[in-house]
Amino acid sequence: MNLRLAFYGDDFTGSTDVLETLSRGGVQAVLFLDPPTKTQLAAFPNAEAVGIAGTSRSWTLEQMTVRLPEAFAVLKRLEATFTHYKVCSTFDSSPTVGSIGRAMELGLEVFRDAWVPLVVGAPTLGRYVVFGHLFARARDETVRLDRYPTMRLHPSTPMRESDLRRHLGAQTLLPTGLVDVLSVERGVRTVKERVAQLRRRGARVILFDTLTDTHLLTLGEVLAEGSERAFYVGSSGLEAALVRYWREQGTAEPQPYTAPVGPVDRLLVVSGSAAPATAAQIDTAEQAGFAAFRIDVPRLLEPETRSTERTRLLERSAAALRERSVVLYSAKGPTDPALTETRRTLERLGHPPHAISALLGAEQGTLLRDLVNEARLTRVCIAGGDTCGYAAKALGVTALELRMVVAPGAPLCLAHREGRPKLEASLKAGQVGTPNYFLAVQHGTPEGAFYD
Repeated sequence: MNLRLAFYGDDFTGSTDVLETLSRGGVQAVLFLDPPTKTQLAAFPNAEAVGIAGTSRSWTLEQMTVRLPEAFAVLKRLEATFTHYKVCSTFDSSPTVGSIGRAMELGLEVFRDAWVPLVVGAPTLGRYVVFGHLFARARDETVRLDRYPTMRLHPSTPMRESDLRRHLGAQTLLPTGLVDVLSVERGVRTVKERVAQLRRRGARVILFDTLTDTHLLTLGEVLAEGSERAFYVGSSGLEAALVRYWREQGTAEPQPYTAPVGPVDRLLVVSGSAAPATAAQIDTAEQAGFAAFRIDVPRLLEPETRSTERTRLLERSAAALRERSVVLYSAKGPTDPALTETRRTLERLGHPPHAISALLGAEQGTLLRDLVNEARLTRVCIAGGDTCGYAAKALGVTALELRMVVAPGAPLCLAHREGRPKLEASLKAGQVGTPNYFLAVQHGTPEGAFYD
């Protein structure tokens, strides 16, 4: 297997974002939920890129230190030209949870590289890096990330600083340099000169500004030609940069993946996201006839009430699924009072705040699995990066391939399950998609082509 690229995603939806970027760019890609065995790899003989969907965005420093070197060693053995530690385009991380700085340190140790390129901007997703500051498009305006509602109020890793160098400085002592937008605008030669200058000054991490698709093409050429490194960090903007360069070189042929795949009569949506975008999607689906059931998270976490709450949700959802689609959700937006109650419950039970990802994700995954089996569903939708990872594993998913692009960064995938029927699964980060997203998934059509 001659791989162009191998990657490890720090959350599930970020990993499917890379799967989409590569597949649409003409690079045959497959995403595994665990490090693949030789037998599993052999089932995809034409793959040019292989990914592992991880959950390190929710890990503590201790967990990262133990687990990431093992994952990086697996990727290293694949001997891909590029190895990528994929982070969210909103740079979700903190000094204690999902530390990107710690991941960089561990990656440099495993791959024995002198420095690591950092590409975070992803213009297609409305993420831009300018003079080192990360901006995100929020509806009809673009704001600094520390003012972006989803990240400013994020329950696990709230963003207080948009300057990525300062944000990283709280996570690692690795010196970070910047190739700013003015240098990138001047082209490949200037970028290479600036990189050399920063390396002479001792930079171990080099961040690249990214504002336009033209900038991605420039960075793709810089990174693809004459690279002496193996290890890279960034969002799917890195793949977008490489794909654009490969396309210019004639070594990749774009594939749209926009043809409708057709509707299903019933769709089950499970949401663990508190993002405003997901709240709007829940409301729109309910208005369109979906049955919407709120998960009482404190009762699901409490050992004394867990079984009763599970039974309530299963019985009500199963009954509704006989006739229509269903949304199971844990919160509506970042100011939902349920989030405060959940934090209090975690504290009372002795769990740290970040433990909610694993605890709730596992419970939602169990609910999803049981309902898929009972209602014989063929398509599901999961909202929330951490929820997706745990729920997909509960479903027994081993690998994913791109089926159709519903919205940028939020595709419908074909889920392979050993010994079980294949399943179509839409996996999206909380902040992605228009209010019609869930309806588009049920209708099996790209979001932009759907009209309610």
